[in-house]
Amino acid sequence: MTSNARPVKVFSGNTSRPLAEAICRELGVELSNNTLSTFADGEISVWLEKTVRGQDCFIVESTCKPVNDNLMAILVNIDAMRRASAGRITAVIPYFGYARQDRKAKGRDPITSKLVANMLTAAGADRVLTMDLHAAQIQGFFDIPVDHLSGTNLFVDYYMDKFNPEVYDHSNFVAVSPDVGSVARTRVFAQRVHMDLAIVDKRRPKDNVCEVMNVIGDVEGKTCIMLDDIVDTAGSLCNAAKALVEIGGAKEVYACATHGVLSNRVDPKTGAVTRAWERIENSVIKELLLLDTIPLPEDYAGTKIKQISVAPTFAKAIQHITDETSISDCIIGAR
Repeated sequence: MTSNARPVKVFSGNTSRPLAEAICRELGVELSNNTLSTFADGEISVWLEKTVRGQDCFIVESTCKPVNDNLMAILVNIDAMRRASAGRITAVIPYFGYARQDRKAKGRDPITSKLVANMLTAAGADRVLTMDLHAAQIQGFFDIPVDHLSGTNLFVDYYMDKFNPEVYDHSNFVAVSPDVGSVARTRVFAQRVHMDLAIVDKRRPKDNVCEVMNVIGDVEGKTCIMLDDIVDTAGSLCNAAKALVEIGGAKEVYACATHGVLSNRVDPKTGAVTRAWERIENSVIKELLLLDTIPLPEDYAGTKIKQISVAPTFAKAIQHITDETSISDCIIGAR
């Protein structure tokens, strides 16, 4: 599939190796070997097993759990490539961790997503390739090019096939934003799948705790499809789905999100653990569609969560980068 004169090398961290292998299959290249090891004190070491001199190098790794280990793996790989005289280095970060720390919410807060952007640049990355940043403005934190892909294209294709408009009347469907922050992306999705738009208005008293207040829009008797960028503890998503049914009178609720962080929540008083995926399984949500920017938890034993691969999208973007052609169709989509 690759066609430019400069050789292409794709490397992976530990967490995103299956995705990196899938990207390589799409590209028609082999995943390059890099040895990642950890010293007794936890320090990360990387060795690139073959030359990268003058070559187009891509390191694929999401900064999901373990966040700091994966971030360091990216940085150390980039440094190794730079010191080995790589021609160009692209950090492929399907899920960009620390993106939710994008502003000062109160006095003396850090802006950690900007710090991470500085670290990637200082390590020697020439560009960053990522998908559905929590806030699109984070692109401005970088002093190097950022290619910001959209997962909406994949959701549009999936639901247009699942609920084919030749069979289903889309006037009986509603695209729902689970909060005010997701309205823009949900509006784009709603327009492309020819559905009305509704919003769940909520108040979040503290981190990972939300209280649903109201449903804005007509969802009574309709099938709702909620669209979000991140599902973390799943409390917000499940509460929004419950509100759509109990307050709005929705017929059924489907949900989709780009990044399935799916963190466990530990009760500070009792120590009891609530798994995000178990919360989803016990909710009114009929199906949660996730992209595979983050692997599902190893202990996942449910039936409601479905994943579709971003490998073709990232492979296409990498092809455009290596050929130095426009990447717009990976961002906007063709449908």
